[in-house]
Amino acid sequence: MSGITASTALWYASRATGIISLVLLSAVVVLGITVNRRGRLPGLPRFAVTGLHRNLSLIAVLFLAVHVLSAVADSYVSISLAATIIPFVSSYEPFWLGLGAVSLDLLAVVLVTSLVRSRIPRRAWRAVHWLSYGLYPVAVVHSIGSSTDLQSGWLLAVTVACLAAVAGAVVFRLRRSLTAIPRFQRVITALDDAAARPAGSPAGRQAAERGAPR
Repeated sequence: MSGITASTALWYASRATGIISLVLLSAVVVLGITVNRRGRLPGLPRFAVTGLHRNLSLIAVLFLAVHVLSAVADSYVSISLAATIIPFVSSYEPFWLGLGAVSLDLLAVVLVTSLVRSRIPRRAWRAVHWLSYGLYPVAVVHSIGSSTDLQSGWLLAVTVACLAAVAGAVVFRLRRSLTAIPRFQRVITALDDAAARPAGSPAGRQAAERGAPR
């Protein structure tokens, strides 16, 4: 195609917002994987990490909504609104669009439970939140299968870079988990250090404070 016209604007909008959604979703997943249990990243306070994660998630949802609506509105192919929610019922590319519907449904569950996080048990919220790690590969497969643009050229390079970033985050988290000292061992070490020093000394107090449960 030579350029954007009135008849191709929705097609371009759907493709562009789909790619942006993939990049943003990758960033959200990378951030979620690398954040430690206290909700922090090296060099950033907790409130900054929380705000960044939330804002990236909301922006990704916004672009995803435009991606879905523009695909439904595009008259070039027939995609019903129901097909974007109910998996594998589309008359056009039922498998690939069905995967997109699955990832959209999972994302909706994660989003809704995040909005009512204060009203549900933390364990239940965390269990549901793990769905975000499951929806990511489904969304990637949907993107590659439903769009020939992502199967070659610079868009394929962008997709590979997103996958590499997520894979790198997983390796980073696994290495950190394997090398981390268990909490009970930190407590025992701190108590031993405190016992080896006079109780009233600054070093003794600091060692005891490090081992105190929080």
